[in-house]
Amino acid sequence: MYTGFFGLTSPPFSIAPNPDFMYLGARHTEALAHLRYGLGDAGGFVLLTGEVGTGKTTVSRSLLQELDSSTDVAFILNPTLSELELLAAICDELKIRYKKADASLKLLGDKITQRLQKNHQAGKKTILIIDEAQHLQPVVLEQLRLLTNLETNTKKLLQVILIGQPELQQLLQRNDLRQLAQRITARYHLLPLDLNEVQHYLKYRLQVAGCSRPVFSNKAVTALYQHSGGIPRLLNLLADRAMLAAYSLQKPLVDVAQVQRAASEVLPRSQKTAGRMPQTALPVWFWPLLTGAGIVLGFLLAIALLPLLQG
Repeated sequence: MYTGFFGLTSPPFSIAPNPDFMYLGARHTEALAHLRYGLGDAGGFVLLTGEVGTGKTTVSRSLLQELDSSTDVAFILNPTLSELELLAAICDELKIRYKKADASLKLLGDKITQRLQKNHQAGKKTILIIDEAQHLQPVVLEQLRLLTNLETNTKKLLQVILIGQPELQQLLQRNDLRQLAQRITARYHLLPLDLNEVQHYLKYRLQVAGCSRPVFSNKAVTALYQHSGGIPRLLNLLADRAMLAAYSLQKPLVDVAQVQRAASEVLPRSQKTAGRMPQTALPVWFWPLLTGAGIVLGFLLAIALLPLLQG
């Protein structure tokens, strides 16, 4: 709706995973480097965690773009599966044929093992990527561990990337999953963007959409950062709605008022309140002084009121 007004060729802040708008900030680049390292020959499990909307899928898609035909990839997007369903999903992703009527853990496990050995003999890697892995049941995770038992003297024949929310870290701390946890060769927790990264993020996506001039005022950028908490998905929603508000007012530069309006329309009440909170806090050393001053003032007040109370 507003693309023509701002001189854009496409909407710059769609939440659809368009690879043309893929932005890799410093933290995303670091996360990608950890994934690459974890997928070395000796790797077994790689762990990528982060809050909702921080860009975990962006990182995984970047990794997939780097892989060539020498890598066989199974990508599981729905991890709410039983052990049998997981093995069946892996077979489907790797295009392994099996009779559904005869499907069993042993049959599917054997089929996957045969494919892993065949790929290894052909000089191919096999990678399993599971998104939203915090929803995996412990018994399913244990089944995954068993699949990674197949190895040569120098490498694992199956490498697994688990992507999920912070709850995944807690899940892997269970005592019955300690064997799997010990096989994690690389782990990275993806944090939200900082203010400087938010500035670059907005500028990058606008440039990809065909606009090189400033669209957001400096105060608007700061407000977007405060309300989104640096989470790219929320940032997209807020920026898109703020640009729509500016378009309705025929304003070529989005100001803080349009960001506040966007926040009131997009965010839950708790996040609206959090977004208006000041971003600076009193230094740690100040609190003992403040506490001490409060005690002294309270003591002086008590002395002053004592005659009145006695009277």
